[in-house]
Amino acid sequence: MEQQPRKVNRIIEPQSVIEGAGVRLKRSIATSVLDYLDPFLLFDHFGSNNPADYLAGFPMHPHRGIETVTYMLAGVVQHKDSLGNAGSIEAGDVQWMTSGSGILHEEMPKPHEGQMAGFQLWVNLPAKLKMTKPRYQEVSSRIIPEVHRQDGVSLRVIAGQVDDVRGPVTEIAADPAYLDVSIPSGVAFSHPIGKGHTAFAYVFEGKGTFGITDESSGQIVTRPKLVVFGDGDHITVKATEEHVRFLLVSGLPLHEPIARYGPFVMNTGEEIEQALRDLRNGTFIRG
Repeated sequence: MEQQPRKVNRIIEPQSVIEGAGVRLKRSIATSVLDYLDPFLLFDHFGSNNPADYLAGFPMHPHRGIETVTYMLAGVVQHKDSLGNAGSIEAGDVQWMTSGSGILHEEMPKPHEGQMAGFQLWVNLPAKLKMTKPRYQEVSSRIIPEVHRQDGVSLRVIAGQVDDVRGPVTEIAADPAYLDVSIPSGVAFSHPIGKGHTAFAYVFEGKGTFGITDESSGQIVTRPKLVVFGDGDHITVKATEEHVRFLLVSGLPLHEPIARYGPFVMNTGEEIEQALRDLRNGTFIRG
């Protein structure tokens, strides 16, 4: 069967928002422009040389019904949660937290040499797993494999597979791929993505041409932008006169109703009300 390349459906300009106790972010998913990209509920890019933009951090707060994925480029985030986990996520590390029935956690940024940069992605959980036992995966940079191709393309494989290399994040309901892709000037890169899976790229360095097909020369995208792909079997990106670096993320859509209230994402309004009652009554954290 002939392979179908994915075209660019939309290009999203990140919006500036303030979250937590006063952290400045660039948000591309969960805005008035792009509310939801099934199964992805939120995508934030944080990065600043000014500690006032992020030091207030995210004091202890609840989550239910979702997974949160934090990927650090620079700086340190100190964290602790109601599961008893505590530690630091540093440059290159990933924290993949499955909140399930409920978790309380805090994330407090600390600069390293004045730098702080990274991303947070929220992934929806299917109805059957909304109230599952919470789970936490802290993935050190040193165990995230890197693929270096002869043409100069390099990839960090956080989840999913590139060539024969698999990422360390596994057993996630959305069957995600999460790749950090760097392409040198003038080089093209193609990657298979399962048909029917939602896919997006977030460009955070340089400039590239996205959505190249036999019939289309694609669209030039400069940082910072989020690129939403249409359906197909693979994507092709080519760096322009400068390099391009982007996250490539894909996952299986759930096609389920969502009810969202801040850090809670369930399927019905009643389930949201129950989460709020549990929080008030001290029954939010299950045994």
